[in-house]
Amino acid sequence: MHILIVTDQHPESLGGVQVAIRMQRRALERLGHRVTVAAPALHRRGYATAAADRAAYIDLPSRPITRDREYGISWPGRRTDRALAGALADLPPVDLVHVQGDFWGAMIGVRAARGLRVPIVHTMHNHVDEGTRAVTPLAPVAFAGLRAWRRLALGATRGGVDRGSRGAWRYLAELAAEAAAVTAPSQHFAEALEHHGVSRKVLVTPNGVDDEAIRVARGEERSERSRPKLVWLGRMSHEKRVLEFIEAIATSGIDADVTLHGAGLLLPRVEQRIAALGLADRVTVAGPVPYASALAALGDADALVQTSIGFETQGLTPFEAAALGTPTIFSDPEIAADVDVAQKWIVADETVGALARTLRQATSELAADAPSTRVDASVATRFLQSARTEEMLAVYEAALAEA
Repeated sequence: MHILIVTDQHPESLGGVQVAIRMQRRALERLGHRVTVAAPALHRRGYATAAADRAAYIDLPSRPITRDREYGISWPGRRTDRALAGALADLPPVDLVHVQGDFWGAMIGVRAARGLRVPIVHTMHNHVDEGTRAVTPLAPVAFAGLRAWRRLALGATRGGVDRGSRGAWRYLAELAAEAAAVTAPSQHFAEALEHHGVSRKVLVTPNGVDDEAIRVARGEERSERSRPKLVWLGRMSHEKRVLEFIEAIATSGIDADVTLHGAGLLLPRVEQRIAALGLADRVTVAGPVPYASALAALGDADALVQTSIGFETQGLTPFEAAALGTPTIFSDPEIAADVDVAQKWIVADETVGALARTLRQATSELAADAPSTRVDASVATRFLQSARTEEMLAVYEAALAEA
């Protein structure tokens, strides 16, 4: 079949959703399906689409929305419709639209599916309520704005919407009403979507990690070390609590090497805080790195530190770490429950002090007997993309059967 994936951000930009989409596309292609990904054109300086990906990507007209030009916006309207339709004209007919966005990507995807007269599978990756409240005190106004934007782009809602849904959840419910199937990448987020009236039935379709990339990363020898190695991966933004992590390192006084992988608007403040707290001998900022390098860092580490709370709808890095045998220090107990491995540490509450105490406990145990803390290789297979792709294909087939 030919699946059109429409998303908010370009697959080659930074982010767990983007990684998941790249993995899904390659796994589906290996099974003989065609996947086309439509997203805002990427404006990052020096970026060029790899030859292997060129035929699979449709770069929609866009403009950058962040200072580092990493993320962009494509306006859902006739201009974007024409660009997408023109790019699809020379390709085989689309069988299904898989919306993997919650903002402009969702609206563009719905408009495309209406024009193509094909069903929609909508995977909701973004905790719109929590994420919006984390960055603005005017969240209710933002939610009303999103609903108005959706009406402007899509018109009247097609299908029933639970009258009990409110705010961001109401906005998502209006998008979900267009879909033949609604999915979420974790059990805890699927339950939240159902509880808030977004959809009566939300299927759980976790994102997987690339089989071959994991095999290669597992084959690399771990580096020598004199003290535990911790890694943090992600976008450096407030909801990821990276500054709280820096404070906890200083408070804990741990004797460990800590490397931060990623970038974002808080990067300058992160670097300043590391210097101000005198942590340069323990904490290194590696910046953004290619996916293979991120996996290599995860596999080489003694533990991953996951710091966001209540924001992630899955949190892919602990799954990647577990697939490589690396345990995680979890700040979010719901992510810990979704990963569900024996080797882990869970922070007691949201305070910096609690994170510092858990860092001390984990590094002490790692220094004493690191090999015993590795995640058993026998559980890794359930995190691989090959297993997850079969689950998604079943969702596609059910949606097509009902169309």
